[in-house]
Amino acid sequence: MQVREVMSVQVNVANPRQSIREAAQMMAAIDAGALPVGENDRLVGMITDRDIAVRAVAAGKGPETPIREVMSADVKYCFADDEVDEVAHNMADIKLRRLPVLDDRKRLVGIISLADIALAEGPSPAGHAICGISEPGGDHSQSADGKGAVAH
Repeated sequence: MQVREVMSVQVNVANPRQSIREAAQMMAAIDAGALPVGENDRLVGMITDRDIAVRAVAAGKGPETPIREVMSADVKYCFADDEVDEVAHNMADIKLRRLPVLDDRKRLVGIISLADIALAEGPSPAGHAICGISEPGGDHSQSADGKGAVAH
């Protein structure tokens, strides 16, 4: 099964010049913990509720801080035509619960989460991914320097 068959296509995108307050309000409105950050029709980062808490609030930054200052600029992603099982294994290895989905022109077309995988593929690939994600450490442990992710 391909990612395009299970991904969420309704994606809200934040702009890096928006404030972290606006990002938090967007997350609250859609009941999500992460937003892709786009600029000039390109994915330039991801911001999570944890980025706001750890890289902004814990560092004493205010609610008007631009998203660009706390987002993860190097983003892991997958492609719409990737196989879901492979993406689940990759998510386990890189310790991420959700990934932006790009088309062949590297334009954002959706997001895939562990929940999407579990609903589509059942407990096996999702369970494997959550076990890998739950192991401590790794390249994507939260840090205050904003360098928590790497490209595909």
